[in-house]
Amino acid sequence: MFFTLKKPLLLLFSSLLMVGCTDKSYELLQTQKPLNTQKVSAASVEYKILPQDRLKIILYKDPGQISLEGNSKIGDNINPDGILVNANGYVKLPLVGKVKVAGLTQTQAADKIESLYRNELTDPSVYVEIMNKRLYVLGEVHKQGVVKLDKEKMTLFEAIAFAGGLTDSAVRNSIVIVSPTKNGMQMRQVDLTNFDTMNYASLMLRPNDIVYVKPDKWKQFRVSSDGYTAPFKVISAIAAPFVTLKYLSD
Repeated sequence: MFFTLKKPLLLLFSSLLMVGCTDKSYELLQTQKPLNTQKVSAASVEYKILPQDRLKIILYKDPGQISLEGNSKIGDNINPDGILVNANGYVKLPLVGKVKVAGLTQTQAADKIESLYRNELTDPSVYVEIMNKRLYVLGEVHKQGVVKLDKEKMTLFEAIAFAGGLTDSAVRNSIVIVSPTKNGMQMRQVDLTNFDTMNYASLMLRPNDIVYVKPDKWKQFRVSSDGYTAPFKVISAIAAPFVTLKYLSD
């Protein structure tokens, strides 16, 4: 009987192997075109405010002045929960009204708001910080999800460290970084296995970047073939007691 079943089982295994090797639906961000290898410069990393961003805006005034809230604090956080940039790129502030900040860096926005307050207050100073800066790490890391940024930039190594490191199934020589741009999305890839081709600029990440760590082919095969082997696992589990009884009776 074993020899009778041997050939069908070999054919079944061969079929599953072919399915696992050809089915790449488990892998994200597949493309037939070469990935963009353009490097990220330090100047391009500085974040520019977008609609729907939330800003912390602190107004510092002359200590002798009465604050906007009627107390004696030198620095007033205009809204502790942050001020939302509306869909048209504006924020609404006390005394000065609507101010367009979309497309500006934090420093540029602070300078613009400060110049408007100079018409209303004596020697004001403004601090602006984007509260929702973050990037995303997906794929073969131990903890996928959102990585919050408390600074202007982060390196790829830092992002992976925040995500708990790479899994054993991670492809380390082709990590994909997707960056939103004015013209759509830009993709680039980084080889973490080759120090000679690695440079600091290529490792820098910007807010809203997506880091995707691909799975290796064996991981793809295990996931792809599981749907085909699951019915046979169930049948084997059901048949096991009967096979055991038959063996004992013999």
